[in-house]
Amino acid sequence: MQNLFPYDSYDTPDERRQCIADRMLFNSRAYFYFHNFLVFVRTGMCAKKGLLSADKQVFYSNMNINLVERCGGKIHIRGLDNINKLQGRAAVLMGNHMSLLETALFHAIIRPRIDFTFVIKESLLDVPFFGNIMRALGAIPVTRTNPKEDFKQVLKLGRETLAAGRSIILFPQSTRSSQFNPENFNSIGVKLAKSAGVPILPFALKTDFIGNGKILRDMGPIHRNRAVCFTFGEPIEVAGNGKEELQQVISFIQNNLEQWRKIYPEKQN
Repeated sequence: MQNLFPYDSYDTPDERRQCIADRMLFNSRAYFYFHNFLVFVRTGMCAKKGLLSADKQVFYSNMNINLVERCGGKIHIRGLDNINKLQGRAAVLMGNHMSLLETALFHAIIRPRIDFTFVIKESLLDVPFFGNIMRALGAIPVTRTNPKEDFKQVLKLGRETLAAGRSIILFPQSTRSSQFNPENFNSIGVKLAKSAGVPILPFALKTDFIGNGKILRDMGPIHRNRAVCFTFGEPIEVAGNGKEELQQVISFIQNNLEQWRKIYPEKQN
């Protein structure tokens, strides 16, 4: 398994430049989405054949890392050593949800350290190729139309998954958004962690390198002037009713987003 990120942090090297082919297409979204779609299809076909091993997941995700950097994106990662602090324990990873980019990159970033799956919207299982990938990962589906039943589903399947030693990535704000609104960040991840007796591992991300499209939501503009950032916090053990721990995660996300705006201001195209 090739681990592109063996250390605690990573920054795209300054000498890594946008590829000529992308520039020749006038910085449009064509180059990125064409190659991203090829990776997506290859991954989905591999999953359909039952061959999507952890090594393959990392391999295809590494291709997406490389694609972002070929298109001029700068990736910054911090806190990977905090994942190692789990020491083999399963955990609930909770953070904000900004674009499709995080699901494309997560395998390259954290799968060399832990095994994991996602909680996803049930309808996504019907999406060609993507559904095959999520089934291969044993993703936990929720309807997002019946909160009570979704909660039962996440608790039941989540406890089984965590008991088997697999961590779960969960986006409590439900839908992806470039803006983080704490009011939309629910407590289901905290409740799952408490019920299963596992820690929370908070993460914050900034993936608005890909925008949400007006016509095709999943094929929005590519913002090459926006940094791609991931930060992972220390594991948090849940005590009491979990309200304090939920606020810790929210504050972690807010603080990192604010810090990134100062450190990585958008450059003029």
